[in-house]
Amino acid sequence: MLYERQAGVPRFMCTEYREKSKDYALLIPIINEGDRIRKELERAFAHRIHEYADIAVCDGGSTDGCTAEAMLLGTGVNTLLVKQDAGRQGAQLRMGIWWALQRGYKGILTIDGNNKDSIEDVPRFIEKLEEGYDLVQGSRFIKGGKAVNTPLIRLLSVRLIHAPVISLTAHQKFTDTTNAYRAYSAAYLRDERVKPLRDVFMTYELLAYLSVRATQLGYRACEIPVARAYPPKGKTPTKISFLKGNSELMKILLKNAFGAYAPDRS
Repeated sequence: MLYERQAGVPRFMCTEYREKSKDYALLIPIINEGDRIRKELERAFAHRIHEYADIAVCDGGSTDGCTAEAMLLGTGVNTLLVKQDAGRQGAQLRMGIWWALQRGYKGILTIDGNNKDSIEDVPRFIEKLEEGYDLVQGSRFIKGGKAVNTPLIRLLSVRLIHAPVISLTAHQKFTDTTNAYRAYSAAYLRDERVKPLRDVFMTYELLAYLSVRATQLGYRACEIPVARAYPPKGKTPTKISFLKGNSELMKILLKNAFGAYAPDRS
């Protein structure tokens, strides 16, 4: 089914392989992830993640065949969403959030589709949502977490710059703030003081914004330990380029700190 562009939501194609069957949705934004997304989904299927959450792949327009229907069906994927509009990760997430809220899920989880994260930890995020938390951030840097082969520049930028600034803005300590492995309650996302479905969130703005808005508004937030493993050699699986990408992240971080993404400012 084709959904035409609407305020805050990009134009996208929706292929639902299965009806809604769980209280929670797991959104996986991807674009040309090749074999990485297949391996991730196979890991998820082996750990029966589809029994805890309906899995939706949020594709940004892949051309490498990584969303082959047979593979998605064979690994328990519930729905494939394909963006047909402008924007990057933020637009993909807005597409997925709108779809999930329309379907009536109690909460939404997100995870990158490059097979770096411990997707087997999905049930632990759901446990925290069930306990009443509205933002659950995965962290490789707290007790029980594992940071494997993290590039030095990424390690330093997160620990010394990004996490301290996000923590200061959120008025609560967070340690792994660039990590997209997290969960949100539907109540948080539906709050009129949050409004995540806005076109200002085109790239990585939405992750930064949702990291701080919850505690600013009095919602409960916590971190749980997760593992994030980079390959020991070869190209680092990331969409963030060294110069332009990191510069963009810094601009977003500073704008977020000064409240630029609040609904009454954007």
